[in-house]
Amino acid sequence: MPLILNDEQAMLRDTARSFLAEQAPVAALRKLRDGRDALGYHRDLWKGFAEMGFTGVLVPEAHGGLGLGHVEAGVVMEEIGRNLTASPFVSTAVVAASAINRIGGEGQKAEWLPRIAAGEAIITLAVDEGRKHDPSRTAMKAERAGNGFRLHGAKAMVLDGHVADLMIVAARTGGAPGETDGLTLFLIDPKAKGVAIERTIMVDSHNAARIVLENVEVDADAVLGEVDQAHGALEGVLNVGRAAVAAEITGVGDEAFGRTVAYLKERKQFGRVIGEFQALQHRAAHLFTEIEIAKAAVLKALQTLDEGYDRAGPIASVAKAKAGQAATLAVQEAVQMHGGVGMTDEFDVGLFMKRARVAQELWGDANFHAERLARLSGY
Repeated sequence: MPLILNDEQAMLRDTARSFLAEQAPVAALRKLRDGRDALGYHRDLWKGFAEMGFTGVLVPEAHGGLGLGHVEAGVVMEEIGRNLTASPFVSTAVVAASAINRIGGEGQKAEWLPRIAAGEAIITLAVDEGRKHDPSRTAMKAERAGNGFRLHGAKAMVLDGHVADLMIVAARTGGAPGETDGLTLFLIDPKAKGVAIERTIMVDSHNAARIVLENVEVDADAVLGEVDQAHGALEGVLNVGRAAVAAEITGVGDEAFGRTVAYLKERKQFGRVIGEFQALQHRAAHLFTEIEIAKAAVLKALQTLDEGYDRAGPIASVAKAKAGQAATLAVQEAVQMHGGVGMTDEFDVGLFMKRARVAQELWGDANFHAERLARLSGY
């Protein structure tokens, strides 16, 4: 398939770009940060996402969604990155919607998918426990208790955890940390007895939380998918999240690059526009090619998820790693080419750098995905 958007996808991109530029520009993130907003996102904006149909992009039409694909979700994510928009879109409309739709039972789908599409529920995935992403190292225990399970342990870097209506929690019902067998996914009510949630103040002013479960009891209906067999399903859902975040990161990098080029065309030194200096032209040209390569890798990953979901693992890792590297270069060059002003908080470039740094860590940085790709390739 050609690595370009079709007409409908291009229209969605233009719609999302216009909507987010008007309703959720970078200034909106600053307002949330400076006002120490308790939610960390705007309810009216999330309602607007629902009215535009964005929240239902991956929800089947039978459950009130648009029934579109991962490319369309990625299109919205790229524009979110371009505007540094703080919203529960990736946690809820992308990852949680994919998990429930692909793994959940009919009752779970009927209960939660329409609420996701309507923007009436925020759902998050709680998987990571250490400083780095590694699902196989899950240590949270889920022991059988009566007709259900009792969960005990902690999770970190849980997106939108402090505002979630439901959490999809990965726990170990068998095996030992480091093993892929023995993982199970559970639907946990954040208000359940024994659940403690601490909002973490992220450097990029986006939402995350630490979750502690202390002997939290759930019944068998809380299991999402099969007991002990969640690793493969979890990896599939994480591939969706990784590709979506990669799309966001390309938006971050591309916007930082665009702002830098505009600055090179207006800033003067020694009586000349600095964009005329060949050294800066070479660096800008190199950055442009890196961003375009990253965009191609991301689009290929999204297309593969739509065409062959089960074989998207390798290209999802390529996309996540490449997008992170390109965006890192973009924001570093942006700060340097803007000179002293690029180091000030009043200038937006620093906000792009912070978001790129955090998003690169989310669900695996470049080093994690290089190793994952090697293992998937048999090395």
